Amino acid sequence: MNISDNPISRKDFIRNSALAAAGLTLIPNIMAASPFFDEQNHLAKGKTAFKNVRLETGFEYEEGEVIATKTDLFYVETENGKIKTISPNQPNAKAVDARGMLMLPAFKDMHIHLDKTFYGDQWQAVRKRKGGVKGMIELEKQMLPEMLKNSTFKAEKMIELLQSKGTSFARSHVNIEPTSQLNSLKKLQKALDNKKKTFGAELVAFPQHGVFYTDSAPYLKEAAQMDIDFIGGVDPFTIDGAIEKTIDFTVQLALDHKKGIDIHLHETGESGLNTVEYLIKKVNENPSLKGKTFLSHCFVLAKLDKAKQEEIAEKLAEAQIGIVSTIPFGSLIMPIPTLYKHHVNVLTGNDSIVDHWNTFGTGSVLQKANLMAQLYGYSTEFLLSRSLKLATANVLPLDDQGKQQWPKTGDQADFVLVNASCSAEAVSRISNVESLVYQGNVVY
Repeated sequence: MNISDNPISRKDFIRNSALAAAGLTLIPNIMAASPFFDEQNHLAKGKTAFKNVRLETGFEYEEGEVIATKTDLFYVETENGKIKTISPNQPNAKAVDARGMLMLPAFKDMHIHLDKTFYGDQWQAVRKRKGGVKGMIELEKQMLPEMLKNSTFKAEKMIELLQSKGTSFARSHVNIEPTSQLNSLKKLQKALDNKKKTFGAELVAFPQHGVFYTDSAPYLKEAAQMDIDFIGGVDPFTIDGAIEKTIDFTVQLALDHKKGIDIHLHETGESGLNTVEYLIKKVNENPSLKGKTFLSHCFVLAKLDKAKQEEIAEKLAEAQIGIVSTIPFGSLIMPIPTLYKHHVNVLTGNDSIVDHWNTFGTGSVLQKANLMAQLYGYSTEFLLSRSLKLATANVLPLDDQGKQQWPKTGDQADFVLVNASCSAEAVSRISNVESLVYQGNVVY
């Protein structure tokens, strides 16, 4: 992003002051000293330079086992939202001083509901649920009109929370149903537009109240023509009472408008398995949906025996259907190691943060990587370092052989600076995010 013509706003100044409080060089001081800023305090050609940046360079082995991660300090330049150069450190250069902090890929929250939250408003815990998912639908019908009144403001507050935890991008589901109609989408799009210089997003048109259980189909058709990326869904058997009818509608709408698919699937019994298998069938019949189709939650996988888990994981991989898993969820332990074994694309997100569905949620996907490592015993240097990919949507600084693969010249300049010596420590200790850089600009 080139913002050479835009003066530094009061909001940016406040953000930069927060950065200084975190121990980084104060941006206004850089302006005075750095060749990247002119005398009017404008960014010059969208360039920023960072010195004393810690990057991972390889693994250290003992008897064939990874026992440590090697790092070194570097000088990194960004220009127009991309990484321009990575060179040996220049400690005396006029640049943002990273103070030896570790640079990691910016985090991505790949399943969240930015359009409906209590965050940024008065605290409320979840109330006792009545009537299962359909009972929650009736509750939402009552609550949504009031929640929508300030939903743009609350979405912006939630984005700021995510940024403070190192997240620069989110896939947000947004309610499309007769109560909200398209208002939830329009209000969230306004929030995202207000944050577009500091945060990226993709949207899922989400029929929270069923496609046919409430007559959401007309609104979904309208939303599909708007600026969204995925057609969503939820428990087609439990809510709509018809797996094939609902999946067929979803698939056709996605094909007609060249969108992806991301379906919430909470069902753990036979209907859950039937939904997974039918979706695999439909994607294989329509190869353009491969790599663009996801099942969120997909709790039925946790209930299958080991052999069936292996079989379904293999089929998901062949159809290039990803799993977006919230971790943990009650007593369910998802077979994530099996999904990884078969090279299924596994993503994660915070899902609901402090709303009528969920009281919890820190906003940190690094915490999700930590929880995964704890659940599956990923406690070695190597396995901890691999666990980072859950927070970064599968981008890792080192490949499995310890060869440096990120960052490279030309990569998006989206990264975090964390107070850790290596990826393994960052995951193990949920290390503090000191700064977030999005498209080359310090945003937190």
